[in-house]
Amino acid sequence: MKEYIVSARKYRPGSFDAVVGQTALTTTLKNAVKSGKLAHAYLFCGPRGVGKTTCARIFAKAINCQNPTAEGEACNECESCKAFNEGRSYNIFELDAASNNSVENIKALMEQTRIPPQVGKYKVFIIDEVHMLSTAAFNAFLKTLEEPPAHVVFILATTEKHKILPTIISRCQIYDFERMTVPGIIKQLKMVADGEGITYEEEALDVIAEKADGGMRDALSIFDQAASFCQGNITYHKVIEDLNVLDADNYFGIIDLCLDNKTAEVMALLNGIINKGFDGSHLISGLAMHVRNVLMAKDEQTLPLLQVSERQREKYKEQAKKCPAKFLYNALKIMNDCDINYRQSGNKRLLVELTLIEISQLTQPGDDTEGSGRGPKRLKTLFKRLAGNKPAEAQQVAEAEVRKGGDAAKKTAYSVQPVAGRNADQQSEPTVQHEPAATATQPAVQRSLKGLKLGRFGKTFDNLRHRGDDVAETDESVVDSDGINEASVFSGEQLVTQWMSMCNRMPQEMTGIAARLKNITPVITELPNVEVVVDNQILLEDVQKIKSRIRKTLALALKNRELTLSVRLAKPEEMKRVLTNHERFEELKHNNKAFEKLADILGLEPN
Repeated sequence: MKEYIVSARKYRPGSFDAVVGQTALTTTLKNAVKSGKLAHAYLFCGPRGVGKTTCARIFAKAINCQNPTAEGEACNECESCKAFNEGRSYNIFELDAASNNSVENIKALMEQTRIPPQVGKYKVFIIDEVHMLSTAAFNAFLKTLEEPPAHVVFILATTEKHKILPTIISRCQIYDFERMTVPGIIKQLKMVADGEGITYEEEALDVIAEKADGGMRDALSIFDQAASFCQGNITYHKVIEDLNVLDADNYFGIIDLCLDNKTAEVMALLNGIINKGFDGSHLISGLAMHVRNVLMAKDEQTLPLLQVSERQREKYKEQAKKCPAKFLYNALKIMNDCDINYRQSGNKRLLVELTLIEISQLTQPGDDTEGSGRGPKRLKTLFKRLAGNKPAEAQQVAEAEVRKGGDAAKKTAYSVQPVAGRNADQQSEPTVQHEPAATATQPAVQRSLKGLKLGRFGKTFDNLRHRGDDVAETDESVVDSDGINEASVFSGEQLVTQWMSMCNRMPQEMTGIAARLKNITPVITELPNVEVVVDNQILLEDVQKIKSRIRKTLALALKNRELTLSVRLAKPEEMKRVLTNHERFEELKHNNKAFEKLADILGLEPN
């Protein structure tokens, strides 16, 4: 039986022209070989599987070739080229810095630099994964790298350039390798398939290319796996099954259903996807990338940004014609919020379902029929129009909205009065006043507006984290908003849960105080009054500064507009000594006999 060689090795390029996707770099290296103007050190950087080590080997063979071609390629016929191809060259050394990263390894390598080459012009040292060298090894290497012998050329390869010392980088010519494009990978896979006598569907190769994420070696490895599974006939559906990839048709279907506001069908499709074993976050991230591609397909200028096959590109263009740009923008924002909150969510499937429901209702037309009432969106629009007009104009707007509410609404008058102490032109926070109605029946608009204040709403930590709002202190008395329109009963456990969630959502600049707040357990003194006890004056002052924001966040989360928050310093008898891990372990054993028995059986010890 013939020995099997994986495609990544069998079809490894042997010349610069065979390298895929790095035309600029290979042209530069060929010109250096032709001109004989070689640097003493090169640094090849880039992601995995894009040809760094391959190009280093080709370059090392080319500069030692005794009869290079006019294009700067090795002849493959001289003694130096034959020795390299047969793996017996004494002029080219490879060192894996991941496993040989000590000072002794580098010193042994430096000893080799003193011996001139026996055949050819240069001794070439290829150091792969050079960022894995220790600091001491880098320092031992530095002097030789700065002033090497004339017959020595160093080629360093790494996937993490930022981990290399700046003193090393400054002594090298730097070549940044690019990720492979999807069309480039597909072209190479077709060549390999033809060479191996394997039939294929272009959509299947497209899936493999996208899965490879810009790495040709990864693409060839996946290709071998798919070829084994498909037994020489690579089809789209078999590749989807083998790689456990979510079919792109699902994404196209979800967006089409959302455009038609078919929420029930979206939920059924989601259930089928989850039953196949796909994670909710995987679906959301994939759908977000799909929507991004649809957005790019709406404009001919951004169409080249799609790293997909030509057939897939046409499908994106067709769907882009049906999708309004506003729908795509809002869908991306909703999915981004879902992705941020996914890890913290206790019911992840519900979060994904709510996200898809919200997207499916983005294009739903507003209901303006008489007697239908006013939903939250229309109320917000009304408030903005009221706040943006002068008093006389706002009066007309309010009356016009009332007239839309039906016959009962016509009997009710609203007036918008300016806040005392401001000029009419500066009015920005009007208040809605209800005048006595002619009948006992109140329209839906009046019931909806009752109890709502049009002042500036309080800010929460979630606002600060996601929108970057101004961190100025908010008036604690102004707390009514759309999110707090009830006085729900909550338990101590719910309070603690929302307290920890609040600490996790606090902005980055409050990381210190958030960590200290996590060690505090708020208690309910008398519903809905919440008390927080801190153990030092400094923390007390810090908490007082953001007290209104904490109260606002808890009120929103617990759905109780009556919630109050008090903060005080702990009394001496309330102060508890912080126990060490060993003391906690012993206390737990003392208070729980079952745990003590289990600890003895398993031989548990505190960290």
